[in-house]
Parts: sequence; structure tokens; C-alpha cells
Amino acid sequence: LQEPEEKKIALELLETEQAYVNRLHLLDQIFYTELMKEAKNGKTVPEEVVKMIFSNISSIYQFHAKFFLPELQKRMEDWSCNPRIGDVIQKLAPFLKMYGEYVKNFDKAVELITVWSEKSPPFQELIADIQKRKVCANLTLQHHMLEPVQRIPRYELLLKEYVRKLPPKSPDQDDAEKALEMIFMVAKHSNAAIAEMERLQNLWVVYQRLGLEDDIVDPSNELIKEGPIQKISTRNNSTSEKYLFLFNNMLLYCVPKVIQVGAEFQVHLRINVDGMKVQELNDTQFPHTFLVSGKQRTLELQAR
Repeated sequence: LQEPEEKKIALELLETEQAYVNRLHLLDQIFYTELMKEAKNGKTVPEEVVKMIFSNISSIYQFHAKFFLPELQKRMEDWSCNPRIGDVIQKLAPFLKMYGEYVKNFDKAVELITVWSEKSPPFQELIADIQKRKVCANLTLQHHMLEPVQRIPRYELLLKEYVRKLPPKSPDQDDAEKALEMIFMVAKHSNAAIAEMERLQNLWVVYQRLGLEDDIVDPSNELIKEGPIQKISTRNNSTSEKYLFLFNNMLLYCVPKVIQVGAEFQVHLRINVDGMKVQELNDTQFPHTFLVSGKQRTLELQAR
């Protein structure tokens, strides 16, 4: 007898979950535990560093190993009399918010592994040693760490398939659709968290380059474009190198500092985008020129 399609997908969910829990076990119970033990002995790297690399992997592991996997297993054993998984996945979905922290931390974690492997040969050796074990299947720590990042999209795909294959009037229809909606929201949530973090990170770097002028630092600003520009002086027909930062609400007209201690630029002028006009000029002597006029001032600029 051919298994029904939806049952095949539910079984695939269970099998991938089992493999996933093994991977989490490797990350939390082997890599994290052993690296932590050596850090505590003061032999490799500070304990703080190990904690920062693995973020909240322990909570994620406990959740999947002690709760979600057993629930799924129970379900698949009772499939013949209770063919449903939607309600179990609904219980899972809110906990997937824990992934936000792990995913957000991922790039930093990989960078820390690289940096500390160079700084501390014993640290590098211990990782290499664990990576040689059979359980690692010839893959690096970084590779295994990517798995939780990819798990939520995987749930989403499998559940979409599952909902599509459910027969009409299936008792799991409502629950499965609701579960899919919940997983979709969580996936969106973690992507948004990453995007927002990157935006703030980049914004902070820009503020540092500008010397952190108090009235410019505002977390809600968005950097749209930046780059060098030539300022045309009509008085003596010459140009000088300047630099522009365009934010959603203001244009900063800056001068690159010769001596780069601290800030890279000095803000000379700030034009509010509100009421700002940009007009192209047909200047034969200076091609690619345009006028920027705001309430504060008008500038004649030449692009490359």
C-alpha cells in the first residue's frame, strides 16, 4: 500500500528533526561543553568568548531534544488513529523566536572563531581535534553552526508541502494552516531582526566616521548613499575634493580630514532633505555638474 503523501512529508519532518537534534547535540554537548571546559582551565580562550560564539544554542538544543522531537515521535507512532501534526507545530512556533538571537549572532560567532583560532593555537587544535571525530562527518564547526540558521526556512518549506498535500476535509487542515502562518511570522521576524541589526551596525560605523556629532546621531536615520564629490568654486574656476552622506532626512556635506585621528570627516554643512532641490547643469567646462539647493545653502557639485 502506498503511504499517503501528507504522511510521507510528516515522516520527513520527523527524520530531519532527528538528524537536526543530533547536530544540536554535537554543537551544545560536544563543541560547546569541551571548549568551555578548556576555557575554564585557562588553556585556550576566555570563557566569555566561548559563550559569545555559541550564543543560546543550549536552550535551542534542550527545546528540540526534550520537547519537539519527542512530541513528533509520539504523533508519528499514533498516525493511524490520529493523523495530525498541526497542533504540535503550533506549540513549537512561539519557541522559534529563540532563534532570533542565535541567527543575529551568527556572523559575529564565525568571526570570533577565526580571530581566536589565530590568536590561540590550543583553541584551534581543540576544534580541529573535535572536527576529526566521526560524528563531525568531515565538516567544520562553522558548517555545523549554520544548521540552526537554516532550520526555520526548512520547517516552512516542509509545512507548506504538507498543507498542499492534505486531502480535502482533513482533520488537520485548520491546525496545519494556522501553524504555517505562525512559522511564517517567526521566519519573517528573524530576518527582520538581522536586517535591523545590520542597519544599526552600519549606521554606527558612519557616525564614528563623522566624529559622532550629537545632533546627527539618531538611530532612526537611514543612510541612502555616500561618496566623494568635487565642489566647484565659481570664483576661481577650480574644484576641491569633498564628501557627501545622503540620509533619508539630511544631506551632509563634509571635508575629508587630512590627519585621521578619530573621525574621517568633518561635517561642514547640513542640508535638510525637506525642501531640498537638485538640478542638473549643462556646463561645458565642468561635465556631470549639478546644483543642490536647500534652505541652508546652494552648492555647485561635480560628480565623477
